[in-house]
Amino acid sequence: MANLKEIRTRIESVGSTRQITNAMKMVSAAKLRKAQDSIIQMRPYALKLHDVLEHCQMCMPNKETPYYSHRELKKVVLVVIGTNRGLCGAFNINVAKRAMVVAEKDHAGLNKAGMVDIICIGKKVEDYLRSRDYEVSNSRHDLIDQLSFESSIQFIQELIDSFCEGKFDRIEVIYNTFKNAAVQILTHDTFLPLSIPQEFCTPEEIDIARHTYIIEPSGDLLMERLMPKVLKTEFYKALLESAASEYGARMTSMHKATDNADQLIKELRTQYNKARQSAITNEIIEIVGGAEALKKN
Repeated sequence: MANLKEIRTRIESVGSTRQITNAMKMVSAAKLRKAQDSIIQMRPYALKLHDVLEHCQMCMPNKETPYYSHRELKKVVLVVIGTNRGLCGAFNINVAKRAMVVAEKDHAGLNKAGMVDIICIGKKVEDYLRSRDYEVSNSRHDLIDQLSFESSIQFIQELIDSFCEGKFDRIEVIYNTFKNAAVQILTHDTFLPLSIPQEFCTPEEIDIARHTYIIEPSGDLLMERLMPKVLKTEFYKALLESAASEYGARMTSMHKATDNADQLIKELRTQYNKARQSAITNEIIEIVGGAEALKKN
C-alpha cells in the first residue's frame, strides 16, 4: 500500500486537474449557448434559401449553369472541418476517420492516382491525417479562430471558382452537425455540383411551380446571383454546425472528466483513511508490545 504522503500528493494533483476540467466545462457551456443560438437562427434562412433556389431551377429546367455540372470524376477535393483545440473527445478523430474512409473506399482509384485533395479546417484534424501519412494540400485554420461570414467568403469563393474552372470535378465537405450538447451527427455532404431537384415530375407540376414566384428582372440574373449566395450560406452553416458541435463535445468531455476526478478523489480518500488507520493500528500494537516487554522485565 502506498504511504500517506504519496496518497496526499495524488489527491492534490487530481484536485488541481478537477478544477481545470470544471473551469473548461463552464467556459464551453457559455460558448455553446452563443454558438447554438447562431446555428438555430441560421438553419431556417439557409433552408428557405435552398428551397427558393430549387424552385427557381425547376421553373427554368433548361437553364445551363456550371454549378449543376456533373462531370466525370477526375479530381476530387475533401474539405474536412475539425477544431484547433483538443479536449473534445473523439470529435476530430471521427471526422478524420470519415475522410480516410471516403478517400480510400468511395474514391479508391482517384486516391491511388493522387487525385484526391484534402483541405483541412482545424489543426487537430490535420495533425491526425498527417500522422497517418495523408497529404494535406491546404489548410485554413484561421476560419475557426475568426468565425464569421465575412472572413469565410474568400475561401468559399475560391472553392466555387475552382469547380467552375474545372480544377475539381466534385467538392465534398465532412463535418459534425449539431443536434444537442451531447450528440453530434457526423455529416458527409456534396458541396458541388448541386443536385438537380426532382420535386416536380410532370409538365403540369412544373407549370404550377413556374407561377408561384414573380421573378424580376429576369430568371437568368436571379439564378446567377442566387446560386453563389446559397453555396456560401451552406458552407458557412457547416462551419457554424461544427463550431456548436465542438463546444458541445468539449463541454460533455470536461463534464465526464470532472465526474471521473470526483470519483477518483473519493477512492483516494478512502485509501488514505485506510492507510492512516493501518498506520495508527501498527503504532498502537508497537506501543502495547513495548509496554508488555517492560512489564516482563
